[in-house]
Amino acid sequence: MGSKLGTGLTFPHFDPHFDREKWVLSHVLEHQADVRPTRPFLSWTDKGDTWSFADANRQVNRIAHGLQSIGVKKADMVAVLLPNCLEFVFTWFALSKIGAIEVAISDAYTGRFLAHPFNLSRARLLVTNENLAARVSCILDDIPSLEHVLLVDTEDAVTRVSEQMPRCEVSHFEVAVSHNDENPDVPVKSSDPVAVLMTSGTTGPSKGVVMRHSQMYFFAEEDVQLTRLKEDDVYMTGFPLFHGNAQFLTVYPCLIAGAHCVLYSRFSASDWSGRAARSGATVTNLLGATMSFILSKPVSTYDRAHRLRCIYAAPLAPELVGAFTERFGVSEFVDGFGQTEISNVFMTPPGASKPDRASGVLVDQWFEARLVDPETGDSVSGEEPGELWVRPKVPGIVAYEYLGMPDRTVEAWRDLWFHTGDVMRKDANGWYYFVDRLKDALRRRGENISSFEVEEAINRHPDVARSAVIGVRADEEAGEDEVMAFVVLRRKGDRSTSYEDLAAHCVRELPDFMVPRYFEVVDNLPVTATEKVRKKDLRNRGVSSTTWDRSEAGIGCNRVDNG
Repeated sequence: MGSKLGTGLTFPHFDPHFDREKWVLSHVLEHQADVRPTRPFLSWTDKGDTWSFADANRQVNRIAHGLQSIGVKKADMVAVLLPNCLEFVFTWFALSKIGAIEVAISDAYTGRFLAHPFNLSRARLLVTNENLAARVSCILDDIPSLEHVLLVDTEDAVTRVSEQMPRCEVSHFEVAVSHNDENPDVPVKSSDPVAVLMTSGTTGPSKGVVMRHSQMYFFAEEDVQLTRLKEDDVYMTGFPLFHGNAQFLTVYPCLIAGAHCVLYSRFSASDWSGRAARSGATVTNLLGATMSFILSKPVSTYDRAHRLRCIYAAPLAPELVGAFTERFGVSEFVDGFGQTEISNVFMTPPGASKPDRASGVLVDQWFEARLVDPETGDSVSGEEPGELWVRPKVPGIVAYEYLGMPDRTVEAWRDLWFHTGDVMRKDANGWYYFVDRLKDALRRRGENISSFEVEEAINRHPDVARSAVIGVRADEEAGEDEVMAFVVLRRKGDRSTSYEDLAAHCVRELPDFMVPRYFEVVDNLPVTATEKVRKKDLRNRGVSSTTWDRSEAGIGCNRVDNG
């Protein structure tokens, strides 16, 4: 069950499925295509196409050769801006085969948020669809590097998008599909970069985490170990592929274990048990408040008609476990704690009785962890909370830089430890518990949110002098946040700018998941002697009788299917 060694319970040591020098996506895919060619690997929904490992490898090879034919070379960064679809997976895999780097961009981004990853990566090629290309056309002057756009639509879309983006060459995705289905002869090492995934900024713009092949493999291997994924398992997801959750916590683990992945366009609470039953899923994962969303839906004949044996729920809301097990019959829930930058540092040991609210125990085979006073760097004592600092015991299992942000890279890795910005505590038995965020990031419905970016958007309102954004506890039992904005107007005491106007401005300026639910206009923000906002004071104040609630006012913007 793990070692005690004076530090309490730790995660059992494990042997990865592949040797470390072979922690390369193309090697894993080609291996599975050789040893289990006809077994199902990837399905588009429970009613769509199913690709075997061999079929998937051949299609990925065709796209890899096609990308080379249009000039994509090793180490080139290619932007992928797509909703969930098979083309997303095949493009990601094909880029990795030729040593190019996937830059995964959220399909919720617009405006400055959308321009930011393009300018960090200087991507010359974009793979997208017509609807999302329309957003890119609006910021074309702000992304000078973009030269070529591939559309996964009908041929008719090429003409329309070409008119919107006259500076760029616009082609149908088929130009990047070759007849050559042989494995490309491109040397790719486990230490080579494979992807850039965006993670929230706290005192600045969002950061692009550069992941090596070795780290992406390792993160996925951890998921295999956590869920005990085997060849006969079916893992379903509707979470977005631009997130690590779908990429290296669902699709890639299936590749490593030889399991079957069933991919949906988006998460649906109302059809969750239906999908589980129809797909034959044995494993799935849930993020944040999604467990609450599912339980809120009407009882279905599918609720007990599935084969689910294990749910990776992060974070797991203990108040809901009993009701979930009683309704759906699933009794095994596992949890982990990590970041895109550092993989999973804490995980639930198989068969362990996890205390409520615990995030897991240390994966001590691979990581060292400290809880420290962030001001002094000294370790805290006993069960006192402290900032989590992490470092790996082997190379290549954590990210090595924030793309184009050397100062942020150095800041995060100062003292030769990665400073997570998360406050945790550890009990006497070795279980770690998340306490709070040292930094000003929020998490809402599975999405990390930069308070800085929300404030920057609010401050663009002509009547706003300053704002401060915090997270307040959501209604759902998931330990996550709703977004609250405190706003100082340029003319103090003036209430001519309505809350409806502020909300409408945010809807225009921000991705749906970032739009604050709560607003409060104040005369001043509490600040320190150096004019830094004392957000702790604002959190203590929270929602009050003077707070305006966008939801109660009937102003919606969230298009995500929680129903």
